[in-house]
Amino acid sequence: MELDQKAVRLKIYLGESDRYEGRPAYQAVIELMRKRGLWGATVTRGIYGFGKRSLLHTASALRLSEDLPLVIETVEAEAKILPLVPELSKMVKGGLITVEDVKVLRHLG
Repeated sequence: MELDQKAVRLKIYLGESDRYEGRPAYQAVIELMRKRGLWGATVTRGIYGFGKRSLLHTASALRLSEDLPLVIETVEAEAKILPLVPELSKMVKGGLITVEDVKVLRHLG
């Protein structure tokens, strides 16, 4: 990456049970990002959290949640991320999408 490009971090907060066209939404999002040639993306599974409805979701052994919180995160040039946001918004109906400026110090492709 040329370091003079403006880079952003895109984060998508959603639940494990969220679906898009009959399949897990996180898988559909990651596949779209890969198809669009982004540098990379990671899905992180939360062990405890709550969302818009304030329902607690936990990975506790005593209470097995089937809807743990997930975060999809990627860092990419702003010019590649911003055009994706409308499509991602259709895929992530009940989640939260954020974009923030970041400074990339090193990117080895």
